[in-house]
Amino acid sequence: GQTAFRLRLYVAGHLPNSVLAEANLRRLCEAWVPDRYDIEVIDFLDDPAAALRDGVIVTPTLVRLAPEPRMVIIGTLADGESVARALGMAEAS
Repeated sequence: GQTAFRLRLYVAGHLPNSVLAEANLRRLCEAWVPDRYDIEVIDFLDDPAAALRDGVIVTPTLVRLAPEPRMVIIGTLADGESVARALGMAEAS
């Protein structure tokens, strides 16, 4: 079957960079791996313990849970193509 991407995005409330990162992530998933992704958004302000468990200390931070290996990308994910390549989506599409 097709590779499924499990992604966890840590944001800080509705700060501009957090909102931008989520929008960019959803757009790039739709562009590269439609129907093959799952995004979990965790608000650092609501659940700092979860962020610390994942080693996240700044937002926005994206964690790729699957496919292995785990990967972390920090920032607004503005350069969609670079992010897609880093995540392995370019190869999977």
